[in-house]
This record gives sequence, C-alpha cells and structure tokens, in this order.
Amino acid sequence: MSPTDPSPAATAAVAPPPARSSLWRDVRDAMRGTGADYTRIPLRRAVFLLAVPMVLELVLESTFAVVDIWFVARLGASAVATVGLTETFLFLLYAVGIGLAMAVTAVVARRTGEGDRDAAAVSAAQAIWVAVLASVPFAVVGIVYARELLQLMGADDWTLTHGVGYLQWMLGSNVVIMLLFVCNAIFRGAGDAAVAMRVLWVANGLNIVLDPILIFGFGPVPAMGVEGAAIATVIGRGTGVLMQLWILLRGSPHIRLAAAQLGLQAATLWHLVRTSLGGIGQMIVGMTAWIFLMRVLAEVGSEAVAGATIAIRLMMFTLMPAWGMSNAAATLVGQNLGAGEPARAEAAVWRIGWYNMVFTVAVSVVFFLFPRELMGLFTDERAVVDIGARWLRILSYSYFVYGWWMVAVQAFNGAGDTVTPTKINLVFFWLIQIPLAWLLALHLDWQATGVFWAVFVSETSVGLFTLWLFTRGGWKAARV
Repeated sequence: MSPTDPSPAATAAVAPPPARSSLWRDVRDAMRGTGADYTRIPLRRAVFLLAVPMVLELVLESTFAVVDIWFVARLGASAVATVGLTETFLFLLYAVGIGLAMAVTAVVARRTGEGDRDAAAVSAAQAIWVAVLASVPFAVVGIVYARELLQLMGADDWTLTHGVGYLQWMLGSNVVIMLLFVCNAIFRGAGDAAVAMRVLWVANGLNIVLDPILIFGFGPVPAMGVEGAAIATVIGRGTGVLMQLWILLRGSPHIRLAAAQLGLQAATLWHLVRTSLGGIGQMIVGMTAWIFLMRVLAEVGSEAVAGATIAIRLMMFTLMPAWGMSNAAATLVGQNLGAGEPARAEAAVWRIGWYNMVFTVAVSVVFFLFPRELMGLFTDERAVVDIGARWLRILSYSYFVYGWWMVAVQAFNGAGDTVTPTKINLVFFWLIQIPLAWLLALHLDWQATGVFWAVFVSETSVGLFTLWLFTRGGWKAARV
C-alpha cells in the first residue's frame, strides 16, 4: 500500500453511510410521519418526506377511481354513463371542496411556518364548520331533484330508471366528501402528509372491497347494481372521515384540535371563507367547463360519454401521483413563505416541476402506444373503446405540460394567491375551451374528437401560460 493511500480504518471512518440505509430511513420517516421542520431541513429531504406519502395517498385514490369504474363497466355503457353524468354535478361539489381545501392548506401551512400552531388549529376547526355548512344545499338538491338533474344532462332511459338512486346517494351524503377534502388539507398544510395518506388508504381500500359485494351481491347481500357503487363510496369515505376527526382530536405530529377551539369563531371563519373564494371560483370555472363538455358528449351518444368517462378515470389514475407531488409544493411554498424563505419556496417548485415532467412524459408514451389496450381493460364495446382510445392518443401529445401546470398552480394556491389561477381559468376554459368544443364537435361535426382537440388546445395553452406567470414571482407577495 502506498504511504499516501488511506488506511482501511481511515476510509471506514470518513465514508458516508450507504445510500440504501439513508434512503430506507427517509422512506420509513415519510411513511410514518415526522415532526420535522420543513422550512429548515435540506430541501431534497423535505420534498421527499412530503411527496412520498402525498403520491401514495393519491395513487390509491386513483386506483379506486379505476377499479370502481371497472366494476361499474360490467353493467354496461349506460351504467358507466350514469357515473359520468353524476360526476358532472359532483364536480361542482368538488369545486367547493377543493377550493376550500386550497385555502385551508395555504392558511394552515402559513401559520405553521410562522410557528403559530394554535392559530393553525383554530383555522382548521373553522374549516370543518365551513365544510359541513357548505354541504347542506348540495344534499337537498341531490335528494329532491336527482331525476331532473339527470334529464337536464341528456341521460338515456336506462340511466333515468336505474341511476337516480346513485345520484341521490352521492350528492345526498356529500358531507363525507367535503370533510375528507378539508381534513386532509389540514394535515397537508401542517406537514402531516403521512396521516392524510393513511386516511385515504383506509377509505378507498374499504370502498374497493365493498364495490363488488354491493354491486353484484354476495351471500345475503343483494345485488344493488350501480347504486351499490355509491353506497360503497359513502361507507368507505365516511369511515375515513371518522378516522380524520379522531386523529385531529387526539393530536398528530404537527396539529391538534383542543375542545376550546371547536366552537364557531366568526372572524376566523369569515377570513377562511374569503380566502377560499378564489380557489372555489378557480375550481368552479374548470368544473363547469367540464359539465359543458359532458353535455356536448351526451349529444353525441352514451358511447361517447362512456368512452370519455373511462378515459378520464385513466387520466386521473396517471395524474394523481403528479398531483401528490404538486400538493407537496403547495405545503412547502406556504410554510417557507411563512418562515420568510421565498427563495427556498421557489426552489421547491422547480425541483418538483422537473420530477413531474419526467413522470408525465413516461405516461404519455404509454398513452400513445397502447390506448386501445388500456381502454380494453374496462370494456369490450368497440365504440366505447374507439372513442376513449382517441382521447388518450390526443392527450399523449402534450401530457408533459400537465405536470408543470399542476405544480405552478399549486405554487400560487400554496402562497394563498388563488385569484390569479381563477382569472387564468376564466380565459382559457370559458373563453377558449367551451366555444372551441362546441364549434368542433357540433358545428363542424367532429363529434367526440372535436371535444378532445378543444381540451388539447386549451389545457396546453393554460399550462404554458401559468408556468410563465409563475416565473414573474408575484405569488411571493401574497398574504393570508
């Protein structure tokens, strides 16, 4: 051995620990949850600890969406269309729930970054009140006017006969959906991503188990058809909500609700409502645009609605991991702005954006090469497969833009600037997507293909524009 060569003992003394050991530690901490300060630990580790549970949380959510539609598809195209048409109304509910969740994540993350956990808990309690109160109108309308709502969307005779109960269950019990959104937003904003992950694993795992039992019957349980899918969803998500409330009251690593904080506090509640209006408006614009698209597809026929519904479930399945990473960006932006670290907040967004782009490029290759095979997993009706495969192929052309779009939007939302994305959506969805879909699908008779190309043009444009606007940095000055 040369005199200048380090001895084995010296090498062992200075060598870093094996990468596998470090990675395993990070995976373990991400799954269990930690009390780490995400404004102080190395950025790469902060992204990892938040993104892993958020991605896994939404992977199971997207798995449920695909499995659910797979079971429903066994009942035929009209059953799938029932789910698709019902989801057009659920999208309005999701607009309120997700918009409120954006505000909750931003406010809780900002208070957590400032080190004021009591204020974070008070905001969380008021968010729960807002979710409960907001669910009442949807429940009343869904129970009383279910048949009329389906008629409004151009439902066929089968759906009007067998699908009314499905819509009544889904809208009538919407409080569980609202609370699931809001409570998990509380956990994410506080940095308890692992808790949110476990809740959705329980809720969706139970839902997946109950789906075939309630849809097709098992032993003493009668076959309930498409309505059984709704009941399974309510039971699964209701169980998840009970789990969330129990954890919030018992306390998680970053947040705990005390009894004194559970009462109505008008000032905090109203501040939260005002903060959420931009997010709700942002989502309503996007969701109402989707309702219009589904109405156009209903004019084409049930096969078009069914094909689009399956394709959108596949899209959800593949985008959920990217949304999980984007949610990590929202938490990191909110907490780091609260801690006075805007440069670190921006660095987190760029890091996550590159991760998202790599992932969505890989998915786009699969969509381009195997669209018919993917659709064939859910149905053997040729017309439905043709329509859905066409959309997957068109999506593949610019799918990578979605990854950047999601993370840029979540940067605005995590900062508390939910108004800017709302204005962007108004232009690109209402003023571009809706007129273009009508023109191509009905006026030029491109039918379903016209809708898909309208989505391609509008959503590619909005993604690129939102990313450009993010680079200007105005979101760093947002106050919540």
